[in-house]
Amino acid sequence: MNKSILNYISYFVLLTSCFLLPACDKVDVFEKNVTIPQQSWSSNYKPEITFTIQPEDTISRYNIFIVIRHTDAYRYKNIWLNIHTESPGGAVNNQPLNLQLATDNKGWLGSGMDDIYEHRIQITPPQNPEHLSAGTYRFKLENIMREDPLKNVMNVGIRLQKAQQDL
Repeated sequence: MNKSILNYISYFVLLTSCFLLPACDKVDVFEKNVTIPQQSWSSNYKPEITFTIQPEDTISRYNIFIVIRHTDAYRYKNIWLNIHTESPGGAVNNQPLNLQLATDNKGWLGSGMDDIYEHRIQITPPQNPEHLSAGTYRFKLENIMREDPLKNVMNVGIRLQKAQQDL
């Protein structure tokens, strides 16, 4: 074979390896989103999200995010949620949160495409990620806005991501 063809093949194999080998790494993110029926979130509809931390993952620290997807027709700059968290030991924590979605100067703070916007809002302090125990965690997301049902909300969810120092 021609030496230049062998060089091209070598470069191709090297480039392909650079893209494929990182795909074999363990995933450091969990995300689950729940669809809101008819994009109209009633206060009595409380989506529940469950995930399990394996014993080998307890050495890591995690950041927890609320994920909200809505249309441009959503009427407010914020959303009030009550986050019910049940840890593996059975302890339940209720945390009301006022999450900012827009400002007068910038408009929507999340990423958008057409008339759909997605927000990933970190609810753990950036300087103090959560140290999670092994076991199953349950998150229940409750809409506590005055408007009931809350219109133009498409999805809500939880994102769990290993803190940067662990990656």
